[in-house]
Amino acid sequence: MMHQINVGEDLRDRNREIAAENREMLRSHGVFSLNIMSAPGAGKTSLLVRSIPMLSEKYRIGVIEGDLQTTRDAERVGALGIDVYQIETGGVCHLDASMVHSALHQLDLDAIDLLLIENVGNLVCPAEFDLGVDARVMLLSITEGDDKPKKYPLMFSESSLLILNKIDLLEMVDFDLEKAKKEATDINSGIEMIELSCRTGEGIEAWTGWIENLISESRKG
Repeated sequence: MMHQINVGEDLRDRNREIAAENREMLRSHGVFSLNIMSAPGAGKTSLLVRSIPMLSEKYRIGVIEGDLQTTRDAERVGALGIDVYQIETGGVCHLDASMVHSALHQLDLDAIDLLLIENVGNLVCPAEFDLGVDARVMLLSITEGDDKPKKYPLMFSESSLLILNKIDLLEMVDFDLEKAKKEATDINSGIEMIELSCRTGEGIEAWTGWIENLISESRKG
């Protein structure tokens, strides 16, 4: 008799269990959390560096940084005086719930209102693994091309917000903004969108305002 084990599904089932534990842990400490996902170089760390000074006027912030190798991104964020926990995945192309679970036990959750998780730069795997956060954010740089929503639909279907970054370069690249928006909406009719530039600061207030609204709504519940 042949017995077949679906290793991938077993891993995802276990990940969902740990994600639920993470979610309960964060909520019990009153921590609102976001998982920020994108391709490499889209601007996740720049987004954090730009927006944390504004957010820290209202919230106590913690950051989990996920990278294949090096602590460079964590060092950039840590220079802002923020509590940062670095996860080097050693070649794994995404964070999973168990990695985040370990990090949560190293952070003083009673001293954090807002936890920002910067996932590993990848347009496939991060969307498959629930980390136990309140919302997922997809960051798309216009330098990547306007075909990404249809090529990597899971990233867009799993996200509450799509950030279109580097809009200061629109005149220099072949990127159809309306096409990208429409294809993202075709995949996820409820996805919200913000256009911004981490370099100029345009749209950063819309991003921080979006977070503030979510936190406000979560506290009402």
